Amino acid sequence: MSPIRILVVDDSLVMRKVVSDALNCDPAFDVVGTAGDGRIALLRIATLQPNVVVLDVTMPVMGGLETLAILKRDYPKIRVVMFSTLTGRGAAETLDALALGASDYATKPTQSGSLAMSIEAIQKDLIPKIKAICGLTESAFPAPFPSPTGARVPAKRIEIVAIGASTGGPNALADLIPELPADFPVPIVIVQHMPAMFTGLLAERLARTAKIPVAEGKAGTVLAPGQAWIAPGNFHMTVAGNAGWEKNWRLGLNQNDSEHSCRPAVDVLFRTAAAAGGAGVLGVVMTGMGADGVQGAREIRDAGGEVIVQDQASSVVWGMPGSVCAAGQADAVYPLSELAAEITRRVLYKRVMHTAAAAAAPNLAK
Repeated sequence: MSPIRILVVDDSLVMRKVVSDALNCDPAFDVVGTAGDGRIALLRIATLQPNVVVLDVTMPVMGGLETLAILKRDYPKIRVVMFSTLTGRGAAETLDALALGASDYATKPTQSGSLAMSIEAIQKDLIPKIKAICGLTESAFPAPFPSPTGARVPAKRIEIVAIGASTGGPNALADLIPELPADFPVPIVIVQHMPAMFTGLLAERLARTAKIPVAEGKAGTVLAPGQAWIAPGNFHMTVAGNAGWEKNWRLGLNQNDSEHSCRPAVDVLFRTAAAAGGAGVLGVVMTGMGADGVQGAREIRDAGGEVIVQDQASSVVWGMPGSVCAAGQADAVYPLSELAAEITRRVLYKRVMHTAAAAAAPNLAK
């Protein structure tokens, strides 16, 4: 298999060198060229024919967002990974870039580290993401998982929805959350793998288009129906309390060890939701690299709850949902375009059935 051809675009000569050296250490990659701004990059793409462009967000002459818009218009098959600083402006522009079609993003190493530390940080963050969006890490997964025959029909109505996402998640959530109805009857808790500063901006953007309130999670918040909370970057988010949101479930935050190299981790949220909500939990695993969510999905289903996942065709990376399917922990698989309707259907159907059963019970006793 031919190496992945990469073009590195950054206004810093030092950063272009560091990124190129870090990527060229992996035999799966071939850095075929560099460029100091977006205008030069667009001129070089036709000749260099890269598979992936690593694109700086803030550059002179032609910045990352303007470059990305033209690149995706003229070369839609090229994957783009934005290279962003951990600043408010960098976070906002990175979210804009994802909305414009960037596949993923990586954060630049801080200036305080040594050259060796910078290369190591880039290799740890950037290399797995490029491999994931190019499909080099998903070969072990089976074909798209069919809805199981004779699927379980949990008896308890759904009282909370827990969602996990990673690569491709911001755009997937931007499609999903606004489709939920304003009278959605249960709380929603979400882990999206993102650094601090990014998650608050993501919550704000989702809140602008959603019919329900969306906010970044805060410790001690009492969960209420028809509201959504996103775990803040660098904190695990937990659910604590007795079964049923009316029993004052509360959000918790902690900085315990990372799981799957992630904090927040989907497994932590799913695990605590299952402990608090039992069979009343609906877990949803969306696009993302890695296997975070598999153990949590197992605990939700062991408690009697349900787990559904996004399908391979609509996922940027079918790592997390694919891993859940491969482990046999998915009750059903749906394209992104159907997920919101299916979540709503499962939540409302169970509530109607339980209401009907409760109304019929006195008559059956006669």
